[in-house]
Amino acid sequence: MQHGKYRFIVGFLAVPLGLYALFVVWPFIQSIYYSFTDWTGLSPDFEMVGFDNYSRMLDDDIFWKSLWHSVLFALLVPLVTLGLALFLSFMINAGGRKRKGGPVITGVRGSAFYKIVYFFPQVLSIAIVALLFQFAYNPDSGAINSVLRGIGLDSVQPLWLGDPNMALWAVMAVLVWSTVGFFVVLFSAGMASIPLDLYEAALLDGASRFTTFFRVTLPLLWDTVQSGWVYMGILALGAESFAVVQIMTVGPGGPDYSTTVMVLYVYQKAFRDGQAAYATTIGVALLVVTLAFAALVMKLGRRERLEY
Repeated sequence: MQHGKYRFIVGFLAVPLGLYALFVVWPFIQSIYYSFTDWTGLSPDFEMVGFDNYSRMLDDDIFWKSLWHSVLFALLVPLVTLGLALFLSFMINAGGRKRKGGPVITGVRGSAFYKIVYFFPQVLSIAIVALLFQFAYNPDSGAINSVLRGIGLDSVQPLWLGDPNMALWAVMAVLVWSTVGFFVVLFSAGMASIPLDLYEAALLDGASRFTTFFRVTLPLLWDTVQSGWVYMGILALGAESFAVVQIMTVGPGGPDYSTTVMVLYVYQKAFRDGQAAYATTIGVALLVVTLAFAALVMKLGRRERLEY
């Protein structure tokens, strides 16, 4: 069985690793290299400028704003999304009333329908979701303010995306709405695989549903929650936050840079301002933030693996 084992492994890994190195690792190396130049992104000629781009970045107020907004995205969006997903999935799988002759722990009636409803936003492109909420947030003709007027709250008419103090939270809410359904289905699948005997034993010992969730369900789902936290954080730092901010906000990134995130700032510097070298410098900073976030979540979430 050991004969030719390493040739077999290398044969399978060579092509995937080669493609990964070519399309993932090499562009990162190129970006780091270009961050030390004055490349515009259009001209083939450029010169080495050392750490000038990094010095400029540290003195750039807009960069610090975008960094803070990205950090908020990475911390709050996964927290709210996973918290809601855990609550909803637990209600679907363990929130029903005990039926005569049935198991002690049951899901609510129509749980399969609820999963479909929650998962529906995943069917839509994030661009479509952003456009729909852009119309909904319109302060004059949008659905949200129209509902407020319809129930007699004419005095409560927020500007939403036009208010610098509210725009970022409105954008975050859209990202939570569009992703929570995926994790509801994911956590529901994990909860369905937990043996009912564990729940029944906990209830016989006098545990409430609240205690059962934190003492039984969450520890057994922790690996899935941790992976979801890293995945959601990377989305919030990358493509998802870029799409909603680019499509929904004034500027985009406004008003007054109140919604600018790092990935959007990279795009603007590279393709709007023709400062590709400076954009790659901000991209390197985004890489460091993403790696630090993933490492922090993995370290803080490390615990003994539970099996059943």
